[in-house]
Amino acid sequence: MTENSTKRRIRIGIDVGGTFTHAVAIDASTLEIVAQVKVPTTHRHERGVAAGIVQSLFELLRAGQIDSSEIVLIAHSTTQATNALLEGDVAPVGIVGMAGGLGKRRARSQTRLGDIELAPNRYLHTYHVFLDTTNGLTREQVATAVDSLMSQGAKVIVASAAFSVEDPRYEDMVVEYCQEQGILVTAAYQISQLYGLRARTRTAVINASMLPKMLETADMTEASVREAGIQAPLMIMRSDGGIMDINEMRRRPILTMLSGPAAGVAAALMYARISDGVFLEVGGTSTDISAIRNGKSLVKSAVVGGHRLYLRTLDVRTLGVAGGSLPRAQGHNIVDVGPRSAHIAGVGYASFEEGLPRDLTVEQFQPLPGDPPDYIRLRSADGRVVSLTPTCASNLLGLVPEDNCARGNLESIQNAFAVLCHSLRRDAESVARELLAKATAKVKQVVEEMIEDYELDPQLLVLTGGGGGAAAIVPFTAQSLGMPYEIAPNSAVISAIGVALALVRDTIEKTVINPTDKDILQIRAEAEQAVIRMGAAPETVEVQIEVDAQKNILRASATGTTELRTRDLAKSHLTDEELANRVRQSIRGDIEEFGLVAEVGNLRIYRAVTTQKFLGGLWKKVFPQLRVIDREGIIRLQLRRGDCITGTKREVLSQLKEFFEKHTVYGDAGREFPDVFLIFRGRILDLSGLMNIDQIVSLAQVETAAVADNEPLAAVIKY
Repeated sequence: MTENSTKRRIRIGIDVGGTFTHAVAIDASTLEIVAQVKVPTTHRHERGVAAGIVQSLFELLRAGQIDSSEIVLIAHSTTQATNALLEGDVAPVGIVGMAGGLGKRRARSQTRLGDIELAPNRYLHTYHVFLDTTNGLTREQVATAVDSLMSQGAKVIVASAAFSVEDPRYEDMVVEYCQEQGILVTAAYQISQLYGLRARTRTAVINASMLPKMLETADMTEASVREAGIQAPLMIMRSDGGIMDINEMRRRPILTMLSGPAAGVAAALMYARISDGVFLEVGGTSTDISAIRNGKSLVKSAVVGGHRLYLRTLDVRTLGVAGGSLPRAQGHNIVDVGPRSAHIAGVGYASFEEGLPRDLTVEQFQPLPGDPPDYIRLRSADGRVVSLTPTCASNLLGLVPEDNCARGNLESIQNAFAVLCHSLRRDAESVARELLAKATAKVKQVVEEMIEDYELDPQLLVLTGGGGGAAAIVPFTAQSLGMPYEIAPNSAVISAIGVALALVRDTIEKTVINPTDKDILQIRAEAEQAVIRMGAAPETVEVQIEVDAQKNILRASATGTTELRTRDLAKSHLTDEELANRVRQSIRGDIEEFGLVAEVGNLRIYRAVTTQKFLGGLWKKVFPQLRVIDREGIIRLQLRRGDCITGTKREVLSQLKEFFEKHTVYGDAGREFPDVFLIFRGRILDLSGLMNIDQIVSLAQVETAAVADNEPLAAVIKY
């Protein structure tokens, strides 16, 4: 091993997919990939997916000649929680419901959940006892209740008391007894601090049902890693795009639901560095679609069996169309593409066949029982069976870059298309375009729905592709939408990269009506400490506060990294001209004014006035656009309508109220507040989730407490 290699700081990301488990090793200083491997995902191994995780890890260490002392972090995604729910592979749960006084009858009903449907014909069985706490609770009552539930068939226990978010002592008594008896247990208040006893109980029950399986996997994985002499933190991907330490996963495995799709979104943020866009992770069978706004992924409440949970997950929408989807034909036309894929149907891609001849026979077939019988495949005289997929069509139309993993054998593709087109009595290009149009129509619809659902500005969006099939779907989709696109570097292993680079994350939610400054600062401190306990370096922690006035929810989301980044940014600095050109390229519309507004640390703020003409130029609309870009040329924030003030910290904070009021709109529906961002020391602090200027100023003062009064600072407003 060379002298330089001993100084490497390696972050390892392992993505557990449906077919393969990908692992990458990334140099934390340069973000270069040191090594990458893939192994089959071990769903049916006696140790489950843990076996594949460990196998990929050891193969990666050999491939990259990585010493265990060089590793600073290992993180992996997991399909275990999702599969457990889909397959009903969960433990029966015993629920100890508790309440006193006038509300006990209602609490009894709200904690009795019965069997919970997880998926069609898949149920989570629950048992229930209720304890009246009007006159308190004794250890004997707890013991009798728990023992009764276990004797009925429960394998794990949930303690759920009314108002436990304020007074958790009764839930704690149940937890204490269960731990003494060696029984797995979940306290509802530890899973969610929101009011709503039924939803809180349901969330805790689903969490508890996963404990036996997830603990087994976690223990196996950790034991293998430690036996290899690796002492680096072991992290698990969360469904909100962050990572958490393995001990937190043992307590709250429900947070890993959808952690597979979340890995790709993490890569879009941390590796592709998207500030506003729609991210499409395209595999061979399915495509995951998510949206990013202001450099943050968009989240929603999770739903299981039609019931809402107190759990925040990324809004990832999955479609059964991807790079390997098979076409269906009737008459002279391609009538649909997917959802069946070449992999599932057991046929090859024409793209990846060497020397595919023209003596092919076109066949229609039924890949699996219940499928339509009009899927297309081609059979050669030498026994090869292939099909023409979106990957093949994109190659034929020249949409796949030369260095992309989806780049195929053009001669084989042309031969296969020639045979199919002769059968359909059409030319190859029109058939390829029709195949892609049918495939991407479904993707286009979902992209448009996300833009509408989140009120995204199409003028700021870029369609970004990841996954091995990205080049098969993304370019044609972007063309049909009239949007710019890009394929992320190393797209085939983008999810594993996302796992390796993801931030430690936690979110705390509380039910608070009209939160005070004290409430906001308290929940901020709690979220900050939560990620620090999981291994985040205190200096790296950032917290975003949101106030949902309609639902009376106060939310704090904290992120941080396990180490201070020491990347040598000077090596990748762009010149002033290069930065200005990159900003200009990001702006759509006729630029009438352009200039640098301010430089705050390593961030620059540019302003561009653009116009959009209507009615043949008789009427035009003016947009004062802002861009915040770092020295590497990454656009960190872009606003189509923005304004900013700059100066020292003292100057900017003293002007903040007046600046905010200037851009507040008064209408029939009341006041419409602008979004506020503070820029200092290379950070962009998003204050857009707060309700009023007093909360904004209060939190701004806390966040900038370590900033000297004469240091540069900028306030940016989106209106």
